[in-house]
Amino acid sequence: MRLPFLFILITVMIDAMGIGLIMPIMPDLIVEVQGGTLADAAFWGGILSTAFAAMQFLFAPAVGSLSDAVGRRPVLLVSLFVMALDYVVMALAGSIWLLLLGRLAGGITAATHSTAAAYMADVSSPEQKAARFGLLGAAFGLGFVLGPLVGGLLGEFGTRAPFWAAAVLAGLNFILGLFVMNETVNDTNRRPFNWSIANPLGAFRMLGRVPGLKGLLWAYFLYSVAIYVYPAIWSYFSQERFGWSPRMIGLSLAIFGFLMAVVQGGLLPRITRRIGERRTVIWGQVFDFAGFGALAFITSGTLALILIPITAMGAIVPPALQAIMSRSVADDRQGALQGVMTAVHALSMIVSPLLMASVFARFTGPNAPVYLPGAPFLVALVLMAAGLAIFLRTRTAAA
Repeated sequence: MRLPFLFILITVMIDAMGIGLIMPIMPDLIVEVQGGTLADAAFWGGILSTAFAAMQFLFAPAVGSLSDAVGRRPVLLVSLFVMALDYVVMALAGSIWLLLLGRLAGGITAATHSTAAAYMADVSSPEQKAARFGLLGAAFGLGFVLGPLVGGLLGEFGTRAPFWAAAVLAGLNFILGLFVMNETVNDTNRRPFNWSIANPLGAFRMLGRVPGLKGLLWAYFLYSVAIYVYPAIWSYFSQERFGWSPRMIGLSLAIFGFLMAVVQGGLLPRITRRIGERRTVIWGQVFDFAGFGALAFITSGTLALILIPITAMGAIVPPALQAIMSRSVADDRQGALQGVMTAVHALSMIVSPLLMASVFARFTGPNAPVYLPGAPFLVALVLMAAGLAIFLRTRTAAA
């Protein structure tokens, strides 16, 4: 495997590690700097996630279009450098407002995953795209194995230690990229930067002209809102429902990440070859439905761990859906597509944390009409069902 290809996988893995490192300690960190109850921390956690996602939504199409014009390499390296600085700010933050500022800055340059996906599209044939996107997902899952484990352990030494570790990882990866990252944008797939499609609305209009793509983007949006229930409330849900410690939360996320990597890196290519990308999307969501329905009502942490293999099978959905959309657009629009997909995902990250955290707080607070910490999973099930209905009605030129 060539070093640039390996670097892309490492980049995605470290991106996931950075997320996983800080997830187990976020409830304690927010209580430390802001005070209040766990329900209050869940609310502020939703605010921080939404702020990050809002910047992604506003700037991701511009970053994607910029990578189509100037290349993947400079965009990726600048993003990694600023990511490292963002973790340093978070490590030093002494107030909720400085944490918010760090999330705003980080969201603007959070282009690592979308740029990595555009690179994969550049170097893959149409038949290879689902498997290559699956490798990206597997690398992300592997990062989720290592990140929460290390984050849970480092959390025992204080709420700031995971942020310093994430900053070091991002900085080292930036240095590696300086030496091994090559450029995949050339005269055949370069597209001049155009401000009219570098904003979310303009980019949506441009890609919305591709047959069937608008429906797929809606399906992807609803899926993303639903599936983001896990990072939005898992730390709060598992602590409230099962009484888990940061170490146990990190372990559960690590198990999920490992199984997700196995599914996307090992099973996905076999599944798509056997039943095709479209049926892969459908069956993956069936597994998600089963996971959501069970987690809404269970009270046993052991049973939650047993359910992880079922929920991990849903990881076959994003790479298959991403491959369908990537095959629907021209080579000089891959960066724009990935930017729009990042923006759609970011929009879901604006909606989902506020929605899921509010539902969690509503059904766990002192004035809850019914005590049901798993209520957000029922909301997620309904949203994903709506997205699947749109997907089933959508046909693309590539299909």
